[in-house]
Order: sequence, then structure tokens, then C-alpha cells
Amino acid sequence: MSTGQVKSLSYYLDCKRRLIAEFAQEWQRVGVRASAAKKPLLSKKNIKDRQKFCRMNKDWTAEDWCKVIFSDQAPFRLFGTSGKSIVRRRKGERYNESCGLPIVKHPETIHVWGCFSTKGVGSLMILPKNTAMNKEWYQNVLRVQLLSMIHEQFGVDPCIFQHAGATCHIAVVIKKWLEDHYNE
Repeated sequence: MSTGQVKSLSYYLDCKRRLIAEFAQEWQRVGVRASAAKKPLLSKKNIKDRQKFCRMNKDWTAEDWCKVIFSDQAPFRLFGTSGKSIVRRRKGERYNESCGLPIVKHPETIHVWGCFSTKGVGSLMILPKNTAMNKEWYQNVLRVQLLSMIHEQFGVDPCIFQHAGATCHIAVVIKKWLEDHYNE
């Protein structure tokens, strides 16, 4: 490649970079964002189950919803991040300590479970480090946390326990335990 061709190619690439930068600035000015929104991937079964739930409860009143205890669980990494991190830096600063994000190969994780109703928030149950929620742990959580919350918030009044459809929630042993210890 001749010197003239190198200069032409360099000029072309420089123009292209400037054009891309101008587009990015213009998009930012008018509110266009480059990152995609994260949303849960719903299977056909998830969609069908959610629609069924909506149809079953479409006529509920605020009083009906006040009888519901909602619960969920989530994992939290104790080191690092679960998502994308963005660092603004100048050219040549990539490996500066202030521009880096320390990582570990296998970060410790804790799983937590919690519940709430219109009457208040239940205690947060924290599982031991690196322990995933399974049917045994879930049964323990329900025994220790759920029953005490029902007693504290609802006494002898009826309530409805609403949990997600995670594998450990729909295990036969959990369904049996709920039938034996909790009556809607």
C-alpha cells in the first residue's frame, strides 16, 4: 500500500469516526439510548399462567387484594456486579486502577427470601453463603417466616399466600406442606 493510499484510508477512517460520534451525540441529544431494556424472558407457559391469573382475579376488589401475602426470592453477589458496568475514561487509561473493575472468578452469592402484604413487610430470610433455594430450604423458610407473618398480620383471618412458580415452590413436598400447615 502506498503512502497516498495509507493517508486516504486514514482520512476515511477519521471521517467515519467523526460521523459516528456526531450521530451518537445527536441521538443522545434527542433522547435515544443505545442500551437495550432488560425484561424477563417469558415462555409460552409463563404467559398462559399470567393470563389465567389475571382472568381469575380480574373482579377482585381492593379488599380482596388486602388479604394477599406476596413473596419472592433473589440471589445477590457479594463481590462484583451482576450486570454491565460502564466506566468513563480517556484514551490510554484503560488499565488505570481508577478505571478498572476488580473481579473474582467465582463470587460468593447469598439468596434472600422476603414477603409482604398491605399490612406490612415480613422479615428477610438470608440463606447461608452460596446456598441456593431448594425445596428443603424453601420448606424451612415457610415454616420459620411465613407462618409467623400470617399469625402477626392476619391472626385467625383468612389470607392468600402468593408465591412465584419457581421449581422449589411447586415441588410435591411443598404443596403437601402448604396443605398440612396453611389453609387459604
